[in-house]
Amino acid sequence: MPIQKLGTHMADGTADPSTSNGSIAAIEHRWLTPLELSVLGAIWGASFLFMRIAAKDFGAFALVEMRLVPGTAILLPFLWRVRKQFSVAQWWRLAGIAAINSAIPFTLFAWAAQRAPAGIGAITNAMAVMFTALAAFVLYGERVGSRRICGLLLGFVGVAVLASDKTAGNSVWPAALAGTCAAMLYGVGGNLIRHYLTGIPASAVAAATLLCASVLLAPLAIATWPTTSIPILSWVSAALLGVMCTGVAYVLYYRLIYRIGAPRASTVTYLVPLFGVLWAWVFLSEPLTISMAIAGALILGGVALSQRSA
Repeated sequence: MPIQKLGTHMADGTADPSTSNGSIAAIEHRWLTPLELSVLGAIWGASFLFMRIAAKDFGAFALVEMRLVPGTAILLPFLWRVRKQFSVAQWWRLAGIAAINSAIPFTLFAWAAQRAPAGIGAITNAMAVMFTALAAFVLYGERVGSRRICGLLLGFVGVAVLASDKTAGNSVWPAALAGTCAAMLYGVGGNLIRHYLTGIPASAVAAATLLCASVLLAPLAIATWPTTSIPILSWVSAALLGVMCTGVAYVLYYRLIYRIGAPRASTVTYLVPLFGVLWAWVFLSEPLTISMAIAGALILGGVALSQRSA
């Protein structure tokens, strides 16, 4: 997807009104950025719907491999352009980061999708923002203010409320725990990328981590590949999970980062749980329980509090 600069920008990232293209850029930003953030939130929210549909037929490892391979193929051009920037040592680091940031969390979410409504994974996914701050403090001693501490506590209360929920008489706490662990790994992986892979375009890093993750998971996916016939709906869901929710979504995300910066692009975190629950309700008739609503409000409130500047 081609990415073009939209006019001249000032130091704070806003369009310079003194340029001829500045006013055009400002107008485009008013509708284009909210639109792309909404589309990205809808796409990533749909990933939990597709996992819920396909996980029971593919199994966790095979489904994740089906997600990684198309996603890697779409992002591979970004990696190919800067391939010479990757040393042998960096590829070894990428393999470890890929396990932490892609292979294991993707598998945990797919495992959770086999056992609980799609909304459970979508809600716990929002914890990644808070775990990123916590991991930065634990691993690198970065300051964690009182607001972030309160946000973390609020998020953990939300997870506890979510884990107490039941679906058709069955507890969802194993799925909630798996989703929370996946979000924690996202937080750790994000910090490792920031500290060990600086100077390399983020889109290329994403492509490299997906590539390494697909190689790491390939033996497990082959060993556990389903022996029974897979319904066409599960094949379509798996394909959309890989092509749209991984490959296309990453391209759209880095387009947003390029134009509005990472902090503003990260606000898509608020939309993913909302769309995840919405798609599950519309297409799978999965109800929004009181516990899910309370947990979602607590977790998203914690995310908002943790991201708010002091």
